[in-house]
Amino acid sequence: MVIERAKINKSGRTICYTMTDMATLKDFRDERLRKLQDLRDLGLNPYPATSHRTHMSSDIISNFDNIEGQTVTVAGRIMGIRKFGKLAFIVLKDFSGQIQLFLQSDNLEKLNVDNNQLGIDQLPLLDSGDFIEATGKVIKSKTGEISVDTTNLRLLTKSLRPMPTQVEGFTNKEERMRRRYVDMNVNLDVRDRFVRRSKFWQATRDFLNQHGFIEINIPVLEHTTGGADATPFVTHMDALDHDFYLRISHELPLKRLIGAGYEKVYDIGPRFRNENYSDEHLPEHVAMEWYWAYANWQDGMKFMEDMYKFILDKTFGTLQFKLDGKDVDMSGEWEVWDYATVIKDRYGLDVYESSLEDVKKALVENKLEVEQTENRARGIDKLWKNIRKDVVGPVWLINTPKFISPLSKSNPDDERSVERFQPIIAGSELGNGFSELNDPIDQLNRFVEQQGMREAGDDEAMMLDIDFVEMLEYGMPPACGWGFSERVFWIFEGVSAREGVPFPQLRSEIDSTTREIYPDIKL
Repeated sequence: MVIERAKINKSGRTICYTMTDMATLKDFRDERLRKLQDLRDLGLNPYPATSHRTHMSSDIISNFDNIEGQTVTVAGRIMGIRKFGKLAFIVLKDFSGQIQLFLQSDNLEKLNVDNNQLGIDQLPLLDSGDFIEATGKVIKSKTGEISVDTTNLRLLTKSLRPMPTQVEGFTNKEERMRRRYVDMNVNLDVRDRFVRRSKFWQATRDFLNQHGFIEINIPVLEHTTGGADATPFVTHMDALDHDFYLRISHELPLKRLIGAGYEKVYDIGPRFRNENYSDEHLPEHVAMEWYWAYANWQDGMKFMEDMYKFILDKTFGTLQFKLDGKDVDMSGEWEVWDYATVIKDRYGLDVYESSLEDVKKALVENKLEVEQTENRARGIDKLWKNIRKDVVGPVWLINTPKFISPLSKSNPDDERSVERFQPIIAGSELGNGFSELNDPIDQLNRFVEQQGMREAGDDEAMMLDIDFVEMLEYGMPPACGWGFSERVFWIFEGVSAREGVPFPQLRSEIDSTTREIYPDIKL
């Protein structure tokens, strides 16, 4: 990582030095520690608790004609300092943007310890990266730049490490992810990504709430976890001396709420799947599931087409996207594909009548992996995913075979398939919905089949949840259920999974500079 440092020469011009030109990060930090002590020696508090901001910088700039001449107080991080004798200019950045502070020695109030106030003579104790507060009138400088003619300057936070000032100074991907707080300061597109991520989930909530759904948070720790094909994380609760699983899905607890009498429920929150990283998967990620009593999969498909349009428009302001080289238009009607027909047309394979050997042969012919513990369900799913990667969409994939979908209601037109609907967009499966299975006998038989797959070595097969079967025996009304994860956001944002979350998991690692700075602390 290259860190730049701005320094003022005798002529008042700013000169930028890189860390490799001048010194190490430790040297920079030592210099700032010296300034920190100088501030304390003056009686100033380098980390006060209060600030009195009245305006964001963007408000001042966008409403200059109405605000000109008014006294305002702004606060934010110093991006640069220039000093020319009795004049100085500071570029101040807050979340909304940047504004210039104009400081004149005759106009700026002097050092005042009681107010934690800096004078012109204390400017050398400030550095890029420090947080300050400035009060003064809104003006335009001689060069026409909107500025705050500062009369009162307060230090809010003294920074001890210099912030990289350009994208080029912080390009190592691993470093960016380890210090995402720096990444977001340097790369505003990364910072703004998570504003959109917030809008994505807010729009999800808004749409569901507008349609009468109730958000009910459900447990993350479960005795038996289910609702998806995934390997769970295991933890131990000391209070009960009992192992628990981190949930892999929201499904079974939310369906218990349907059995409890709620008719429209949802939850948004993290789920955990102990699997490897990929561009579309993270072991921990945020997901949403809703369940709707007395609705079926056809109702769900129409509902979700409208929901996707609402969320994407609120998040991105458009329904036309360029995704992985594919032009995707989300504004029109969706195509509908039948699972068995698609597999038959592509591979000449009957998903219902084919043997495991037939499936393995198709996998080999298409250069797809054949695992030692391969079974028909996993093999056929791999064949489908080989087709899926080239789909532009939006497409609804329907009539999934029952042996692939153990929690979905059978299709009355063909008992071998289920009433399941999955959106395929830009080569990815971006959600999953069912007419929910509510026959306790059928559900128990499917659980037993899944349990047999687990005992045969398939760690991702579902566990037998007898408590859920008991709930079904008390009775659950017909219902439609749906779930999607933040992968929907990642795909439309056009980023990988780890780029799409603020703080992705990485191996724990302490860099050599930090070890040098804290030699007496065990790290």
